[in-house]
Formats: sequence, C-alpha cells, structure tokens
Amino acid sequence: MNKTKRKIFETSMKLFAEKGYDATSIEEITATVGVAKGTLYYHFSSKEEIFNFLIEEGMKLLQNSIDIKTARFSNYIDKIKSIVLIQIKIVVKYEDLITILLSQFWGHEARNQKCQKHIFEYISKIENIVKEGMEAGQIKKGNPQAIASEIYGLICSSLVYKTRNKEEIDIMKLYKEFECTVIEGLKLV
Repeated sequence: MNKTKRKIFETSMKLFAEKGYDATSIEEITATVGVAKGTLYYHFSSKEEIFNFLIEEGMKLLQNSIDIKTARFSNYIDKIKSIVLIQIKIVVKYEDLITILLSQFWGHEARNQKCQKHIFEYISKIENIVKEGMEAGQIKKGNPQAIASEIYGLICSSLVYKTRNKEEIDIMKLYKEFECTVIEGLKLV
C-alpha cells in the first residue's frame, strides 16, 4: 500500500471510529488527509469502498494472526490461550478497527451484514478449535458455539476495559485475568 492510500486508510479508520460511518464525509476525510478528492477517488471509488477495505484488511490481519499462532500448538488449551492473547493485542493496537466492527455489527444494511459475516466467520474458526479440543479430550464438553462466542466476546470486554482504564493497558496482566477466569473454565478437571 502506498503512502497516500495508507494515510487515507488510517484517517478513515480514525474518523469512522470517532464519528461513525454516516457522520463521516468524503470531504472530511480529504481535508484531514490533506489531499484532493480526485486523489482519494484514485485510490477508492467511494466511502463504502474505503469501509469495505478497512474491514477486509482488519479481519485478514486478525484471522492470519490466529492461523499462524494456533498452528504452533498441538494442545487445544494452548491454542485458545493464543487466541485470547492475540485478541487483547489487536484491541490495544487496533482499537479503532474493533470499534468500527462492533458499531456496525447491528442492523440490516449491506455494511452491517458484511461486519456480521466477518465476525461470524471468525467465531466459526474459534468454534472449530473448541470442537476439535473437545473431540481430542482436551477441552471440557459444552456448546462449542457458545464457548466460541464467549471467547470472541473477550474482544468486547478488552475494549470496554481499555476505555474505562485511562492508563496504558498491561497486555499480559489483562491476559492473565482472562486466563484465570475463562480459560481455566475450559480445562478438564
């Protein structure tokens, strides 16, 4: 991605997260980036295309991180631990992206459906790991869909925690808290 496209991408993400998609105009994006409309339209055909690009790239980042980290482990509890840690790191580093995803999750417009689709695909990835862990006898039996949704919900919990906590988040401290409450509950006794 070239420098101008990256600047449009980053600025749009910040504005969409702060003001919402509908309240952010192309004019505001171009003014904040400091480029002409023609330059923006050279890289993106519309505000909707910018939004779609943000969601696609953000979810690819999250999914690829999960794929790489979970492939390193044969133990399914360790796979779940790696997912939880990655989610916390993503919230800390890409808070605006998570804010956009969660704010656009509800509704029936194409934009909402796109966010839902990506989130449900991601939860399904976690669900498959949970199912495999149950089948391997490494994770306590339960409803894999509910457990996967709960693990995904840690993204929301992390974002709320970060918003309430005015100081820099200690990623490992927050991870240890989740490990003690959520992950310990998945282990076989």
